[in-house]
Amino acid sequence: MKERSSPLWIVALFLGWLLDFLFWKHGIGINFAMYAALCLAGGLLVLGLSGRRIARGALWLVPLILLFAVITFVRVEPLTSALSLVFTLFLMAVLAVTFLSGRWWSFSLLDYFLGLLKLGGSMLTRPLAYAAERRRRQGGESPIPGLNLWPVLRGILIAIPILVIFSALLSSADLVFGSELQAFVRLLRLENLPEYVFRLIYILAAAYALTGAFLHAATQSDDERPAAGDPRNRLQFLGFVEAAIVLGSVIVLFAAFGIVQFRYFFGGRANIAVEGYTYSEYARRGFGELTATAVFSLVMILVLGAITVREDRAQRSSFSALCSLFVALVMVMLVSAYQRLILYEFAYGFSRLRTYAHVLLIWIGLLLVAVVVLEVLHRERTFALAALIAGLGFALSMSALNVDGFIARQNIGRAAQGAGLDLPYLVSLSSDSVPELADIFQNRNTPGLTRDAVGAVLFCRLETATGRPPQDWQSITLSRWIADRALKSMQAELDQYHYVNDRQDFMTPGSVLYNCLGGRD
Repeated sequence: MKERSSPLWIVALFLGWLLDFLFWKHGIGINFAMYAALCLAGGLLVLGLSGRRIARGALWLVPLILLFAVITFVRVEPLTSALSLVFTLFLMAVLAVTFLSGRWWSFSLLDYFLGLLKLGGSMLTRPLAYAAERRRRQGGESPIPGLNLWPVLRGILIAIPILVIFSALLSSADLVFGSELQAFVRLLRLENLPEYVFRLIYILAAAYALTGAFLHAATQSDDERPAAGDPRNRLQFLGFVEAAIVLGSVIVLFAAFGIVQFRYFFGGRANIAVEGYTYSEYARRGFGELTATAVFSLVMILVLGAITVREDRAQRSSFSALCSLFVALVMVMLVSAYQRLILYEFAYGFSRLRTYAHVLLIWIGLLLVAVVVLEVLHRERTFALAALIAGLGFALSMSALNVDGFIARQNIGRAAQGAGLDLPYLVSLSSDSVPELADIFQNRNTPGLTRDAVGAVLFCRLETATGRPPQDWQSITLSRWIADRALKSMQAELDQYHYVNDRQDFMTPGSVLYNCLGGRD
């Protein structure tokens, strides 16, 4: 980097302090989106001042990072929020690794692994090496131009007793100032010292790590590919015959399983009943195993593709054909798993885990198709990009679907058709579900008893929101803000629900007794 290193240290320290200010004793909310945006802005500022310009390919990562960061402010459903956090951090790391080259889209899995490993090493060691190098160049002077720490420390030691004397005099002169000063002094009590030391340490650690990331982006991100050459050529040791036997034997097994499944595809629930299983038993006994089989199949085809020697065109074509047939049979299993999941939901309704599985199965299927296409085109290296797109697609699908709102809508739809409604489970969903519940409650076409039950859910949520302490602005989310506004707008209608005994049970306008913990009494 250029000799102007002051912005590097200043920005890193500011971001380290900001981490403490935004997150210490605060939950995830608008703070994460703000911090991610400010880290991006700080990094671009520091690197821009040092003469580094972001590559066009890396520039595409910036809107993706901001999109996932904003999702943490919009959604509070646990998995959606967690995926958004993970992908924001991952994409920021990829940006640091490919800031100058911009070739993240051509990386293999090994390239990503090595690139992130090098980034971690830079975050641990590069700031010290950089500071030592600048100190050597400046003949032992401070690595921050124009700043010698010893005079600063001496000035602080001299100023402290002077400040104490003047503070005592001014406190006696003005009682309001004295009370404010006492409140400030209480913050500095010795019992708080361990907390302050800990916070100072992690602020400095965060600043140090960010400095390493900025230095890595400035000096190490111009490698075209971290893993030189094509590693597959070094890994290939399994003969084509052996690989064909493995694939062929598994294909026969999967084909036999598929034949059995077609009986259920065309026979429906009647065939399941003939076998003596209930819908839920049939679904529970197979869904998890089939999903695991699909995942292991994906791993197997990737491993075989990496280690199998294909000496001529005929062997490459034959291997691609076997892989295509293998994936086609795995797709049959995914369809079977999907049907089992539908049966389970038919019996018990929707939950978060079942909704996650719904979306995940679709993206696993698309990824399997991508693997076959890449194998046929001999572009296996691009699998990392396909996997990244599938992961990003899954996370974005979860946010676009609004998992908790979807669950509420589907389960209430089942209740309107005569199925049971698990009221405590609906109450336990996040604030993402409230707009859907409000729309159903305010829809006059909703059947009376169903509307009564939805109102009971909203009443429980209103009671919870009323007793909740106010949030700090750092933890505010758009989801909770919209939910609170929706609940307040319906307060007049929800006032028709009233407690009947010690705030445990409450009566609906339809004279049905509920409680927020156990549902209907």
